[in-house]
Amino acid sequence: MHPFLSAAIGGALIGFSVVLLMFFSGRIGGISGIVGGLLPPKLADDWRLRFAFIAGLLLSPLILTAVAGFNGIGAPTVGFAILIPAGFLIGAGSALGNGCTSGHGICGLARLSPRSVVATVTFMTVAVVTVFVMRHVI
Repeated sequence: MHPFLSAAIGGALIGFSVVLLMFFSGRIGGISGIVGGLLPPKLADDWRLRFAFIAGLLLSPLILTAVAGFNGIGAPTVGFAILIPAGFLIGAGSALGNGCTSGHGICGLARLSPRSVVATVTFMTVAVVTVFVMRHVI
């Protein structure tokens, strides 16, 4: 399958899933907000929805492997020495930005939120600069 086709299908599935989440639960599909509602653990009314959402995120690669035979070739791999600090930086960034890339970039832009437009332009610009520096400067 061509990479652009698989990206288009993946994007369509993400868009469809956040529309379903909004339609059936009234929730925005922002991962940091959903995870943040579970940390620290508290028994809110929607803990099952939050837990199911995170379980789906964790199980998706296993399902993809079983259904499509995806073996991870071409997927970026890094060690825990990079993965752990990167996770903390992403968490800090989503806390500072009052949301994550999925909340702002997918759901916020779809709702025409000015704050999400600014956040999305900011993180996309930083991403482009980071890739340029990592690939062409360093």
